[in-house]
Amino acid sequence: MRRSVVRGIGSYLPAKAVTNNDLAAIVDTSDEWIVERTGIRQRHIAAEGETTCDLAVAAARAALDNAGMSAADIDLIVLATSTPDNTFPATATSVQAALGMTHGAAFDVQAVCSGFVYALSVADAMLKAGTAERALVIGAETFSRILDWSDRTTCVLFGDGAGALVLEAQEGEGTLDDRGVLATKLHSDGRYKDKLYVDGGPSSTKTVGYLRMEGREVFKHAVVNIASVMAETLEMVGMSADQVDWVVPHQANKRILDSTAKRFGISEDKVVLTVDRHGNTSAASIPLALDVAVKDGRIKKGDVILMEAMGGGFTWGAALVRW
Repeated sequence: MRRSVVRGIGSYLPAKAVTNNDLAAIVDTSDEWIVERTGIRQRHIAAEGETTCDLAVAAARAALDNAGMSAADIDLIVLATSTPDNTFPATATSVQAALGMTHGAAFDVQAVCSGFVYALSVADAMLKAGTAERALVIGAETFSRILDWSDRTTCVLFGDGAGALVLEAQEGEGTLDDRGVLATKLHSDGRYKDKLYVDGGPSSTKTVGYLRMEGREVFKHAVVNIASVMAETLEMVGMSADQVDWVVPHQANKRILDSTAKRFGISEDKVVLTVDRHGNTSAASIPLALDVAVKDGRIKKGDVILMEAMGGGFTWGAALVRW
């Protein structure tokens, strides 16, 4: 059977790093308060004029270099973002143009913090169906542009960044020993929109708006939903938690990650953690964390990786990949 195999990975973080102490100078907070409740110590913020497309292009080029490919080898771009450069066209088409691609298809996927898992699932389906051969799957965000910097409960949590994977359709044996995407599982429940949302949009307020969140409610749902979808994804292929080498979660909050690992029954030392350095970068957080763990040698060829996320909507999902 056709499998979507990871051929390359790359990421990009804006140059400006903002520490908790930097934020304490503009809102009523402290490094101790932020670290205790979130595990975050710093986050990166895009420069003036640096857009989501710019971040995505830098990550895509790094992933292509890592794969030993050029943009001419790619016939699909799926970009996960909730902070597009424009209402339309899709930021993915701007990435396509910047890379010099004039063929194939490029489009955005919007599922907030679950966006990368959704984009990976879509690209995997298209590669398996034979409608594309090689894809760039990108998560890129400039959440700093939709933050209310006077709201200390939200502005301390988020950062900007981008990460990308190059996927290639290859023939596998159809067993769990195959490299590539083994399973994906997606969920959503729109009843919880008001728990995590942006209070603006072209059709409602004609403005961009700011991020609003009920943190305790999001935390409660996140731990239950994420642990559940992780189990569902493994059940789809008949694997158990002890067969997973690494969990690469959406980097929202260290307390969520710790609670989820405990509920799921997996050791914390198998969980890749980058929230302390990156903050919550929404759809970019999983590929950013993946890139860190690949580059530092933790994730190796043949390892089984379980990715998971939950975001506004609510949306949530997981993806199982043999590296």
